[in-house]
Amino acid sequence: MSAPAATAVAWAGADPYAAALRAGRGPLFLRRADGWLLPLEVERWCARADAVDRDVLDRCEGTVLDVGCGPGRLVAELASRGRSVLGIDVSEAAVEHTVRLGGRALRRSVFEPLPGEGRWGTVLLMDGNIGIGGDPRALLDRVARLLRPGGLLIAETAPVEVDERVPVRITDGRAGAGAPFPWARLGTRALLAHARGWDPAARWTADGRRFAALRTRPGHGAEPPDRGAVIGGPRTRDT
Repeated sequence: MSAPAATAVAWAGADPYAAALRAGRGPLFLRRADGWLLPLEVERWCARADAVDRDVLDRCEGTVLDVGCGPGRLVAELASRGRSVLGIDVSEAAVEHTVRLGGRALRRSVFEPLPGEGRWGTVLLMDGNIGIGGDPRALLDRVARLLRPGGLLIAETAPVEVDERVPVRITDGRAGAGAPFPWARLGTRALLAHARGWDPAARWTADGRRFAALRTRPGHGAEPPDRGAVIGGPRTRDT
């Protein structure tokens, strides 16, 4: 099984993650093999979009794909503005929460076939989701194939300068823990170092959170768009 596929299976089957999303609160952590814990901000993820989130969403262009949408606060906020937006997540609990908030979401990995490939205006990788799959260059290459030429990626980077790729587990810090899966943590400089074929568009910090925006270059992305895919359409959950 490939690293991206292993990540999808681990997240989808991580009972502590699903339980936390359904409860709307933690504690929840990513745990490395050496015991180090990275707290996950479940309460913020399950709340409505805050001022920092809304500033990020103000920067979005065209149709928006939220990769690893979690419980869907960003999808719901964009939908309330009348924007064309889709969230994807491998967690059934996350997709269900997003739909309850009024957003469209699919239970899908970013490395699986997706609607609108090659035509999205903006892709979001928020809340540390630049770590999906544990291989930043593979993820960036995949996102480039999802975006239209000159499309925009907005990624939230680590609050410290780090470039780390390690196996982790999701845990509630007590008895519950999911299966190990590959993950990455990148600071802004590390993200830019991995972003071959991208043009930096902006970087900023707000309320202790760091962000970077990148644009695809002409010809970036090896796959043609899926002309038959539909970006809009009814709210749906694809399991």
